[in-house]
Amino acid sequence: MLDSDVRDEIQQGYRQFLEARGLRPRLGQKQMVAAIANSLSDDDADKRLSVIEAGTGTGKTVGYLIAALPIARALKKTVVVSTGTIALQEQLVIKDIPELLEACGWDYSFALVKGRGRYACNLRMEQCLDSIKAKDAGVFLFEDEQQFNPNAQTESLYREMWDALEDGSWNGDRDSWDTHIRDMEWRALTVDRRQCTGRRCRFVNQCPFFKARGDIEESDCIVANHDLVMADLALGGGAILPPPEDCIYICDEGHRLGDTAIRHFGAECRINSTLAWLERIPKQCKGQAPIFSKDTALAEQLPRIEKEAGKISELLAIAYPVMKEHLDKAEDYEGQFRFAHGDVGVAVRDIAAQITLHTSGWVGRLEVLEDTLSEALSDKQYPVAMPDIELFYQQAGTWLSGAERLLSLWDRLHRELHDDGVPMACWLKLDDTTGGNVDISVNASPIQAAEILKDRLWGNCYGAVVTSATLRSLGNFSTLQRETGVPDSAHFLSVAGAFDYAKSAVLRVPSDAIEGNAVEEHTRYIIDNLASMIEDKAGTLVLFSSKRQMEQVFDELPNDLAKLILIQGQYSNREMVRLHKERIDQGKTSVLLGLASFAEGVDLPDDYCRHVVIAKLPFAVPNEPLQEALAEWIESQGGNSFFDISLPLASLRLIQASGRLLRTETDTGTVSILDKRLVTKRYGKQLLDALPPFHREVGH
Repeated sequence: MLDSDVRDEIQQGYRQFLEARGLRPRLGQKQMVAAIANSLSDDDADKRLSVIEAGTGTGKTVGYLIAALPIARALKKTVVVSTGTIALQEQLVIKDIPELLEACGWDYSFALVKGRGRYACNLRMEQCLDSIKAKDAGVFLFEDEQQFNPNAQTESLYREMWDALEDGSWNGDRDSWDTHIRDMEWRALTVDRRQCTGRRCRFVNQCPFFKARGDIEESDCIVANHDLVMADLALGGGAILPPPEDCIYICDEGHRLGDTAIRHFGAECRINSTLAWLERIPKQCKGQAPIFSKDTALAEQLPRIEKEAGKISELLAIAYPVMKEHLDKAEDYEGQFRFAHGDVGVAVRDIAAQITLHTSGWVGRLEVLEDTLSEALSDKQYPVAMPDIELFYQQAGTWLSGAERLLSLWDRLHRELHDDGVPMACWLKLDDTTGGNVDISVNASPIQAAEILKDRLWGNCYGAVVTSATLRSLGNFSTLQRETGVPDSAHFLSVAGAFDYAKSAVLRVPSDAIEGNAVEEHTRYIIDNLASMIEDKAGTLVLFSSKRQMEQVFDELPNDLAKLILIQGQYSNREMVRLHKERIDQGKTSVLLGLASFAEGVDLPDDYCRHVVIAKLPFAVPNEPLQEALAEWIESQGGNSFFDISLPLASLRLIQASGRLLRTETDTGTVSILDKRLVTKRYGKQLLDALPPFHREVGH
């Protein structure tokens, strides 16, 4: 039940926001506020989850914050806004939230949260500078243990960064540094959670990461991203963010949530690269032995750690030819092989069981070593210099991180299959490494995020909201539920955006269009007709599902037309958009040719986009191991992979692509879909019906 004082605060805040911004209430936004408020106030924990598709122009940021912030404060919970892109994360922190709080007259505090890898480590920076000073380059201990020899320019950069940290003019956040920092330069300055000594570090009071963590603890609202939320959940929850039971999660761009979870909970081992890493460990152990010889207990641990690493190396060396044999026998050989139904077979399972057994024991030994070194950092009488302990702690942390990744992969492969569960996708891939050598990448990944999110998020959090402009496919939430595990008990709602679609835009399927699966004829049709679809002195966005087709179309266009075009890959996406807008601002004609990344999240209002041309229906080609494994499982359960996976996904992508046209209430234009299957195939009507209600000019 919604408390009356909280209800009053929400209503008053919304009125003040509208007055301050000179806006009128939007029906969809009011519906969203009410739905979230009612859901989060429900006494039944199973019903404190709402799924809201809010069309473009709804103002969904205002909708969810207006409702969630007062409720969270009353319940002593923290609002965690999770985004699918960094761009939205920055927009929320820099613009949307400050403007909302100012307009409402609210005093809620908020903080931007990033992973540890975005912050410089003071200790690591000191070590780098000391090493440079001693002209002893190549001792930097980052994750892949590549050696790094800084030049004079890098040395100058590090000194400038150190001074900026010291005088407080820089907060240690990579994104707030004024100039570009190369990945190699930055990586030398960061640590992962296993390399960080935490509260025992002598720089803890100056640490950029822990300062940022302090802001989290005092904030009413935390702005994170899906990757960071998944990283926290993978650690059990409460390791990076507050515990899930103390949080109300707002999953903005919620259509990305399932893919992010799958990616985060996958595991990989590149056999030869791992062997090369393991083979360095004996030398590293022997290097530390004389330094720590006075600590008898620690010194005795090193030969055991070395021996266990050697045993794992032997087993991986046995695994390589077994995996290579599978790749060699693969049909349609393209350097990749997937195990049908996730069944890796007896031989692989046996090797995986042995690797798991020894790696598990090795992880235990490394945890003891890390604990020993952690205690040494606090022992003023310890007979080893502090810098030596710190360096070895980081090295031990690198070993432990690597061992945990190794265990994550092989532990999955040794487990027996269960008929009643969703199988893992397991596959092999040949990888070219630096120097032209060949490696085998062994992969295991969940094919759906449903169980992960049920167990770790929906079942543990106080409440949650999943929202996006595109959550339904083919007019319902079924695909989203299957992918993310959102239970039937959740509140589901779709609210209209702010646009009058029928008056603002036309949806065209040309009567002479070609079916998209007739590849050569379809490509020729686009080449012959694209010129007639270009908007004069305005922007046109042409979206392709195939890079090959996009490039072929561009290559065969006449020169005078090609001069108007910016094609994806020619520049970065951001630079393409900048150049496109610059041309339009100068009163010129400009055309963007792009793939899937331009069909979502690109904002081109007004004259920047008056025509969206969708080359063909965006059906995914099921040639990726995860897609193949999911289709295989659906079929094994009596389903139809086309109607259960391919068609709903195409519907979602089509809605997202057509959503590039209308970005503001004054926008107008045309969406053209150059694929006659919308007319000739039975499923075409389903796809058309799921699109926004544009005025239709559909050929027959």
